[in-house]
Amino acid sequence: MSMMEKTLTIKKATREAFGDEIVELGKKNKNIYVIDVDIAKSCKTVNFIKQLPDQHINVGIAEQNAAGLAAGLATTGKIPFVSTYAVFGSLRMAEQVRQEICYPNLNVKIACSHGGLTPANDGGSHQAVEDMGVLRSFPNMTVIMGADYYSTRKLVEQAAKIYGPVYLRFTRDKVPVLYDENEEFIIGKAKKIKEGKDIAIIANGDTVHLALETAKQLKKEGISVKLLDMHTIKPLDREAVVDCLKIGKIITIEDHNILNGLGSAVCEVVAEEGKGIVRRIGVQDQFGQSAPYEKLLELNGITIENILKTAKEMLK
Repeated sequence: MSMMEKTLTIKKATREAFGDEIVELGKKNKNIYVIDVDIAKSCKTVNFIKQLPDQHINVGIAEQNAAGLAAGLATTGKIPFVSTYAVFGSLRMAEQVRQEICYPNLNVKIACSHGGLTPANDGGSHQAVEDMGVLRSFPNMTVIMGADYYSTRKLVEQAAKIYGPVYLRFTRDKVPVLYDENEEFIIGKAKKIKEGKDIAIIANGDTVHLALETAKQLKKEGISVKLLDMHTIKPLDREAVVDCLKIGKIITIEDHNILNGLGSAVCEVVAEEGKGIVRRIGVQDQFGQSAPYEKLLELNGITIENILKTAKEMLK
């Protein structure tokens, strides 16, 4: 059954993918360490602690210290994964990530759960809607968000192999499983889900399944959609965006502020190429609030209905 036909009934949070993959990686490579900030249960590193206690350090509720410690370990050849929430990994640790990790270009991975609006009822203080934007502006940083459980596992595995600072963003909530375990992913290379000729949709993270469902509905109406999973927003797959300009109409979808995230990154390429139009669907430059995840998406127009409406308006 192809990805386009299968119904997206199995759901798993991508933080689970990190928890499972990091144990496998740690067993294979003794230089892989997890640096926790007292939220191992939430960040799914409990199993790593049980199985590989000598490769684990808990610094307590001290995120900036975690970044500095990780930088120090990286200078000795270790590959530390700082495991925390996205709001802390991108904002509370921002200065340390910039000065101590990115500036000296050290091999530290920032692995963050609770990305975007998925913290839902935890409210605006816990919902990182600006994290990828902040960190994509740091030189040497790679910024990634997998769309589902299997793609996230593959991307975590790749992040451990490549040298340099990497930000990995995961969901707290369960999201549909789109791929199977045999699917391959390359950091910095868009995953083409569907070829099409009428409109291009570029999505990432927990919004890819919405884009996929929209593409199915548009197909029924005779509209052909080119669909990309742009899991890496830095380095952005420029070639894939330029290829979408053959169609000339692009919709970007993200669970992130429409400022400085995937939509902005795509717009930069389109503006530099001097052709094509883009519509950005994402968090409308506003903070989240305490509400169910689906409701928060709805309040920002991150829905199948709004993607359909936007596509049809662009095709008129």
